[in-house]
Order: sequence, then C-alpha cells, then structure tokens
Amino acid sequence: MIAIVDVAVITLTTDFGTRDTYVAEMKAAILSITRDVHVVDITHEVAPHDVLDPGVGTARRGLAIASGDQVFIGPDNGLFTPFLGGAPWRAFELRAEQFRAAGVSRTFHGRDVFAPAAAHVARGLEPGRLGPIVTDPVLLAWPRARVTEGRVGGAVVHVDRFGNLVTSIDGDTIALLGSGVTVRVGGRILPLVQTYGELARGSAGALVGSRNRLEIAVNAGSAATMLRARRGSPVVVSRVSSPAARPARRRS
Repeated sequence: MIAIVDVAVITLTTDFGTRDTYVAEMKAAILSITRDVHVVDITHEVAPHDVLDPGVGTARRGLAIASGDQVFIGPDNGLFTPFLGGAPWRAFELRAEQFRAAGVSRTFHGRDVFAPAAAHVARGLEPGRLGPIVTDPVLLAWPRARVTEGRVGGAVVHVDRFGNLVTSIDGDTIALLGSGVTVRVGGRILPLVQTYGELARGSAGALVGSRNRLEIAVNAGSAATMLRARRGSPVVVSRVSSPAARPARRRS
C-alpha cells in the first residue's frame, strides 16, 4: 500500500522485505516521475501472502482512496478497510493508462501501477483523474470494541516483533470504565499497568501503548507465545467489582 500525505510525502507499506530489489524498483518508479518528494518506509515486513496483494494480475481493481489530506493507493482486496469507516472518502479505480508504466507487468503492480499513480498525485494530480469513481470497495470484517455495562470486548489486531498483542480497544474506551480494571486474554486475567517495567520479569500484563491502543505484553518475553494468542484472539476488559456489602448482623 502507498499513502500520500499532503503532496510531499509518500509512504510505502509492503510485504516485499528488503532482501530483493522490489522496494528499490518501486522507489525508482516514483523518482523517475518526481524528485520533489520524500519517500518514507513504513514497513516491508508484512507477513508474506497476507492481505496486501495476493490477487496481483487478476481482475481485482487498483484503487486510490482520498480521505482528508491523504491519498491511499493499492489493491482493492480489503486492504483499505480501516480507512473507510470514519472520515468521508472518495475512491477511484486506477485505470488511466497515462498515469502508469508503459508496460505493466502482471506480477508487479506495485512498481508499474501503484508507484506511478502515487508519484503523479504527489506532483498535484487530482485523484479523480486516475479513473472512474468506485463506490463499493472491498471491505474485510474488522474487529471493533464492543462496550457493555462494566466491560469492553475486542480482539487482537496485530502481533509485533516483540510478541506484544496490539488490540482493537483504545485507551479512551478503557477510561470509560474508571479505575480498577482487569484484562482477560487466552484464559488468563491480567492487571492493567502503566509501563512494561511495572511487570516482573517473565510476567504478563496489559497497558495502553504509544498509539493509544490496549496491548498485552510480557516483560522480557512474548505475550503471543505465553498466552497462545494471535490476530483475532478475543480480549475483554472488565471493571473490578467492589465486594458486596455484608448484611448487618442482628444482636440477639
């Protein structure tokens, strides 16, 4: 996936890794069209054969999604789902031949379709010129926080390289429960802490991370391994109930 922020920054998110020449070829395609741009690598370590582009060369569409001051470019296979549920957006199919490579490979649309489209948008091209309007982009089932009385349910949406479990529950939603909550995942009930260092070495706990998302971590270990959890695993945050008041005893 490629994102254009304002008109001067292009970000790249792929599953190409850095061993082969694929990322360099995409950057070369961009820079052959415009040099007046900053190209930023978000990551090239998305799991191979995941959602990014397994349908390259088939009938699946390429899209440009304009939302706010950003334009997202990539395959229409559900990749854009997280960006289609909030702010207003417009989508266009990448069909205009003048904004793609002269020869388009059936196996490398990142270089021959997406990168040229991004470069032209970065130069100031109106996204609507890339092709016809699309009103039905593919959407994937996307886990969202479910709030009920005294609890919030969600799911793991990402496992980072440390084995931390990043969830669909944000810190603002947890704050609605007030102080004193616990987190249940993988059959374990965990405390909510402020920092990784509050956990004893090898112990698991939950905290709100730098992106305001609830995440489950193990100090010097992998929460994914310890809790046998993965993307999609359910997570529940519950308010700790105060002990019920005991009835007063009558004097005989």
